[in-house]
Amino acid sequence: MARVLRLPVPAPIPLPEDLTGDRMNRRDTILALLALGVAGGPLAAEAQQSKDKSAHIGILVTGSFAQRGHLEQALLEGLRKQGYVEGKNLVIERRYADGHRGRTPEFARELAAMELDAVVTTCTPSTRAAKQATASTPIIMAAVADPVGQRLIASLARPGANITGLSSQAEDILPKMMELFSDVLPRPATVAVFLQGRSGVHPRMWQRLAPIAQALDLKLVKIDVANLADLPAAFDMALRKKASALFVLPDEPMFPNGRASIIELAARHRLPAFYGAREFVDDGGLMSYGENLRTAYRKAAAYFNSLALGAKAGDLPVEQPTKFEFVINLKTAKTLGITIPQSLLVRADYVVQ
Repeated sequence: MARVLRLPVPAPIPLPEDLTGDRMNRRDTILALLALGVAGGPLAAEAQQSKDKSAHIGILVTGSFAQRGHLEQALLEGLRKQGYVEGKNLVIERRYADGHRGRTPEFARELAAMELDAVVTTCTPSTRAAKQATASTPIIMAAVADPVGQRLIASLARPGANITGLSSQAEDILPKMMELFSDVLPRPATVAVFLQGRSGVHPRMWQRLAPIAQALDLKLVKIDVANLADLPAAFDMALRKKASALFVLPDEPMFPNGRASIIELAARHRLPAFYGAREFVDDGGLMSYGENLRTAYRKAAAYFNSLALGAKAGDLPVEQPTKFEFVINLKTAKTLGITIPQSLLVRADYVVQ
């Protein structure tokens, strides 16, 4: 199988503004960039030669194409911008587990056996499965919360082993998410928090929420949703606990995979709900705050380009998002009888009418 030509000098990726105490040596970085500038002509020519050869990558997704296809399209747009076009110089092995967790490790092993140029993973479970399946094929995370705390990588600045990519920083924006949500809730209010107990980050997110809710005069009810079949029972539990609102913790693929059911059940039970991705609000949810996942998937393509030019995954700093978007669905608010304060509307990045 043809492999992408490996050049001795990696293409640079912009460093994130904040590496949480694990910063790169800026002097060495500047010198490296100057060196690349000196060799720009020959490097550009050799890079073009590498793109004339066929690149072979895998995409490992726990959800379905119907739920995640728009994100794959964002990745393909980013790859085209880097000069890789499917059907011309790019071959893609797609593995969508359709929400069946047991299939994700199986697909990860299939991709590992192919000795691909890279595998793009789309969440914590797919990244963990890929890491367990291969120590040699480069793995590019598209958006994973707290990859250091989950021990997927050694550090943001130098992830080590064969993993790099983008983190979601979902665990760090919980105070902002709850603050925005609290502005449309009466006091006192009881909020049901949907989480996945087996998640690598949800138990810690739940612990972080307690002091936040107390400061906002909100009572939280923890509801562990083991799988999508448990959603009706989870909503029944929320109502029995007198919950008047719903907060869905981010960075658990099960919830985006089942977002149609979650949105429908929240509407049926007239529960205002807050999410970590705008896809929920686009489909009828009330409010969300988080990074733009399409942007993250486009940026993943730049990592592949650096790998194709000879960089090692473990040497490429993991990027954190620098912009988060606040989205409100006014149609849903009207249906629920909720008046969105003007102070929130002016802070929204997007308003769905």
